[in-house]
Amino acid sequence: MPQYPDELIKSILRSSRHIAMVGASGNDMRPSYFAMKYLLDKGFRIRPVNPGLAGKKILNQEVYASLKDVPAPIDIVDIFRGAEFAPRIVAEALEERERLGIKVVWMQLGIVSEEAAKLAEDAGLTVIMDRCPKIEYGRFCGELGWMGINRKVIDNRKPKLFSKGGSLMREDKRPAPRRDD
Repeated sequence: MPQYPDELIKSILRSSRHIAMVGASGNDMRPSYFAMKYLLDKGFRIRPVNPGLAGKKILNQEVYASLKDVPAPIDIVDIFRGAEFAPRIVAEALEERERLGIKVVWMQLGIVSEEAAKLAEDAGLTVIMDRCPKIEYGRFCGELGWMGINRKVIDNRKPKLFSKGGSLMREDKRPAPRRDD
């Protein structure tokens, strides 16, 4: 699995609010649906991209056939398709980069494409592979404990990822747990 510094992931999640989710599914049993619901609940603006569902809605969000149809702005192109599709998706993202303002290409868990990563990085985009923004967001704000992931912290307070100043902070104004171990 590619390694990325926590500060890079935090920085992306702090500065990005608009995500084009390529491969979004209307099936509530699919990982993209669950990730989309979670990120919408956290205040992200999600633009689902799925040519088979274009013109319909997923979680009250209009579905687009391709990145060419998505309205601006888009900070992150989140790829929920197989690695074999990633280079083509990145090529389309690069065509739309200026119009949409794309800064990051994010490939979901299990998706690693060195070819797609090289295309994006050569164009100056940040690339994250084999990670999920929903999981990373939850990890940094301490919400993964309810999913059975042992963070070695027992707490009944609802976590909040960011303070008004942009630093990682809990809702009760205490710093979020550190991930040193």
